[in-house]
Amino acid sequence: MYGRLAGRRLSFLYKVPEEGLKVSALCGGRNGLYLEGSMYSIPCLMLVDTGANVTLVRTDLAQKRKGDFIYTAPNISLKTATGENAKIHGKLDEAVQCGCRKFQHRIYVADITDPCILGLDFLQKFNFTEDLEKNEIRTGEEEIPLFSACADHSKLCSVLAKEKTIISARSECLIQGVPEVSGKFR
Repeated sequence: MYGRLAGRRLSFLYKVPEEGLKVSALCGGRNGLYLEGSMYSIPCLMLVDTGANVTLVRTDLAQKRKGDFIYTAPNISLKTATGENAKIHGKLDEAVQCGCRKFQHRIYVADITDPCILGLDFLQKFNFTEDLEKNEIRTGEEEIPLFSACADHSKLCSVLAKEKTIISARSECLIQGVPEVSGKFR
């Protein structure tokens, strides 16, 4: 049973990438998992999309970068799982920062809603693994938190100090605290 694919050629692996650019959706909406990263030294939320076969950056974000896009044939477009199409404006070879590391990768510039969509090409090339139970993505020894865009999983929460503490003006100190609503903070 496990050996049925052994020795078989998977034709889609040998296609020129532009022949079948696919993405799950043009935006993650409330269902996507995101990580905090940056491109062109601009912080942005990056949708992690294992259903996308390429990595994408939104057109307006890519235009903040100096230089021209790498040419892409004008008949190339992006197709979502729901059948929507988005125009591809070109490609870039760019450094994407995720966690503490930068990864040099070819990214397609397209009319998408999210600032960046990290596709399967990026995740596989740099050996990322997702742990949905812990809501994190790993590369090497680094664990990068993933979070949902919906309000129930906000990264911010109120913290209550465990004991009354007076902090002098123009000073800093660490105090123990607990989340005001238990279980709502990662």
